[in-house]
Amino acid sequence: MRRLTDYRVLTFDCYGTLIDWECGIWDALQPLIMRNPGSRPTRDDALCAFAQCESTQERTTPGLRYPDLLARVHARVAKRFDLNTDEELDAAFGASLPHWPAFPDTADALRILKRHFKLVILSNVHRDGIAASNRKLGVEFDAIYTAEDVGAYKPADANFEYLLAHLKSDLGLEPSDVLHTAQSLYHDHVPAKRFGLATAWIDRQRLSEGGSWGATGRVDEMPKTDFVFFSLGEMAEAVEGA
Repeated sequence: MRRLTDYRVLTFDCYGTLIDWECGIWDALQPLIMRNPGSRPTRDDALCAFAQCESTQERTTPGLRYPDLLARVHARVAKRFDLNTDEELDAAFGASLPHWPAFPDTADALRILKRHFKLVILSNVHRDGIAASNRKLGVEFDAIYTAEDVGAYKPADANFEYLLAHLKSDLGLEPSDVLHTAQSLYHDHVPAKRFGLATAWIDRQRLSEGGSWGATGRVDEMPKTDFVFFSLGEMAEAVEGA
């Protein structure tokens, strides 16, 4: 088995791995919940509904920019719980991504990892959204590729085809140089394994210990991962120790 320090580049999912999207999603749902005080879904139920509605919407409209996609997801979630919404509420949710917070360990961990690897993001969002989130991450990434660039959303193969082609053309990197680092099994680890990539699972939800799936799509079979950490900070400590 290869060591953590044998790789040249870490390719990251952003939302769920670096940015606390569950906190951001739940906060952004509060105006809808406040408008409907008689029927309030729990946080877990709302995040589960978001996961299902988002994955459906991404398959249905792969070319839609993420703020517009999020607006449609908001409408779907409202309908799921029979909550009253409107276009203004849907659009506000769609525009909420820049306000989603980084995990507390992200910036410090990335600064450590930057000393050892090239850092690249492959994210299911739009260029403006990732630019806003990037200001919270504390490092300069070597490349950032988005669903808006690809014209499709993970877990579609087009995203990893785009990633590997651009790692080669932009940075001179081969698939064997890559350690794909992500929280989501559904969006990232399953397709990364289809492309033969090594993976590090940032298991923030502690799914490996029976935790909740939250806002992440479920998988029928748990993919094999090369490394498992419960936070990015834990991964950075392991790299420093190696």
